[in-house]
Amino acid sequence: MHYKIITRSNNYVFIISQTKKNNQTNTMSNTDVAAEEFGKTAVRSSSGGWRSARLIICVEMAERFAYYGISTNLITYLTGPLGESTASAAANVNAWSGTVSFLPLLWAFVADAFLGRFRTIIISSSLYVMGLGLLTFSTMIHSQELQVTLFFCSLYLVAVGQGGYKPCIKVFGADQFDVNDIKEAKAKSSFFDWLMFGNCITILTSQLVSSYIQENLSWSLGFGIPSVSMLLALFLFLLGTTSYRVSTDRGGKKNPFARISRVFVEALKNRKQTDVDNLKENLLLLPHQDSKEYRFLDRAAVSCDLDEIEEAKAMLRLVPIWMTCLVFAIVYAQSYTFFTKQGATMNRSISPGLLVPAASLHGVTSLTIIVFIPLYDHLRVPMGRLFTHSSSGITMLQRIGTGIFLSILAMVVAALVEIKRLQAAQDDVTVPISVWWLVPQYVFIGLSDVFTRIGLQELFYDQVPCELRSLGMALNLSIYGVGNFLSSFMISVIDKVTSHSDQSSWFDNDLNQGHLDYFYWLLACLSSIALVFYLWFAKSYVYNRLNTF
Repeated sequence: MHYKIITRSNNYVFIISQTKKNNQTNTMSNTDVAAEEFGKTAVRSSSGGWRSARLIICVEMAERFAYYGISTNLITYLTGPLGESTASAAANVNAWSGTVSFLPLLWAFVADAFLGRFRTIIISSSLYVMGLGLLTFSTMIHSQELQVTLFFCSLYLVAVGQGGYKPCIKVFGADQFDVNDIKEAKAKSSFFDWLMFGNCITILTSQLVSSYIQENLSWSLGFGIPSVSMLLALFLFLLGTTSYRVSTDRGGKKNPFARISRVFVEALKNRKQTDVDNLKENLLLLPHQDSKEYRFLDRAAVSCDLDEIEEAKAMLRLVPIWMTCLVFAIVYAQSYTFFTKQGATMNRSISPGLLVPAASLHGVTSLTIIVFIPLYDHLRVPMGRLFTHSSSGITMLQRIGTGIFLSILAMVVAALVEIKRLQAAQDDVTVPISVWWLVPQYVFIGLSDVFTRIGLQELFYDQVPCELRSLGMALNLSIYGVGNFLSSFMISVIDKVTSHSDQSSWFDNDLNQGHLDYFYWLLACLSSIALVFYLWFAKSYVYNRLNTF
């Protein structure tokens, strides 16, 4: 006899799975069902854990060097060698970044339903390497039309490869820890922090090295080095094949997408059922612990299992969080477009003949994360655990909300600095203000990363059914994808609305004639509104913790 029981306590849903056979109860842990991609049984002592997770962090570090080697300075290449306007280049960067973050939804479906994460990582990484190689080759072509065509084709091939690699590698790394083992569960909580820490080391290196090479030596070499770095990432991943834990057992269950879709279909079929309370026996809920949220899905209990209904509810609970974090993604998108263009108009001289590349200021964000994550993990987390009893120090939603607030401060600071820069330009000073005035806004973006970006990664990993974790991570990434598309749309609309014969656009090619400060103030206001809605949804959010994976 197979049955499931739901209990509730302190805003958490606990699902307890038991299987009775011959008067014995069998429990199954994550490690027991973990297997290598081709069928070899995984043994806890010789597979997974920090041994495999550290290698995956190194793989991610190499990939991040490659990605940021082309993305950090992309707007400079578009406005320079390719000759695009500032507004057009910013829109193109946002559109590409949005595609990069949106494609993981498609790849996650393929990974979770068909290929598995291991094979998806290998296939997408190969496409990734191919795209970077073609991107490098495009910089050597002298025909402008052919160069632009090949550049954008290869750029979007990189997006296709990155779209499959990104959601799967993070989930694959977290899967190396058995969440049913207390020690490994805590280690998994720290995994996302140290993954970000490692990434930022290579991102900082990439932003400093690649930007300098691209602007002072050669764009071909500047794009070629990231290509080699991604090839190294693929090699390192394959190197650890025999030590990975790869969960391949569904326990006889149907395709997870089919299961969840069926819940919605059955709930719709039974929509005329008015007395949901009569379904309690079918739901097997303990007395006084009935599910109060999304009760319309309980109508599916006539033909669906309880765990399937709870899986559907778990996915549905994330939708309001996803929506209210979109403005954070719009704010984040500005750091790689207009922050860079701001820096290009300021005094970047360190010494006679030596200029700081505007894109290298992104290194301040990475440096902030590198410094703050160890402090957070070793000081704030243990102290927070004493008060909140949460393994992460503060809850995931509290962490995300803190980061959103810090992103608002980033926009306020950016607007104030832009006002000062414009004032200096209008006063016709001989030397513009120093580029170091941009440091505070980059620091706030870095701090918001530590809280919101890492918090979202953990939330969308932890709160989805284990078989849909690639999709969960893809949903997390899609926040930034949709955010970039919205940013691109906003820029295009504002550029048209504010462009008149007697008035310059907010995003005029000559930023001294524009008004980026207005745009930053607008984003600060939108973020404040989004934060209010986020807090309202977060207050009523019920965490879903499963003990079956």
